[in-house]
Amino acid sequence: MATQEKRASSLLDTALLWLAIVVLLASIVGYYYFTAHTDLVRVLGMLGGVVVAVAIALQTQVGKMAWSYAQGSRTELRRMVWPTRRETIQTTLMVVVVVLILAIFIWALDIVLAWAVTLLTGRA
Repeated sequence: MATQEKRASSLLDTALLWLAIVVLLASIVGYYYFTAHTDLVRVLGMLGGVVVAVAIALQTQVGKMAWSYAQGSRTELRRMVWPTRRETIQTTLMVVVVVLILAIFIWALDIVLAWAVTLLTGRA
């Protein structure tokens, strides 16, 4: 019995997701179809379609899981300790210095290897 309910729920979720996709595509087509109207009307119509499509998608199990994930991510972002301006500047300068040192090293290595190849091939 539980398998039948799960299958029915899965079919309903699939149907709702397809309906959300159809609504989203209809709003996109409507945006391009109604070119005679002002841009404001077209954009509002498309945004309305997106809102309806998202509302439909959030009724499914996948939508509920996605919403839960978004809420968890928001909570984690609030707990995050962001670096201060000074720390950011210091880290950026360190990266720039390391990149410059590495660039000079690679340039010097290129010069040495080019000299060695010239010496070995006898081409001047």
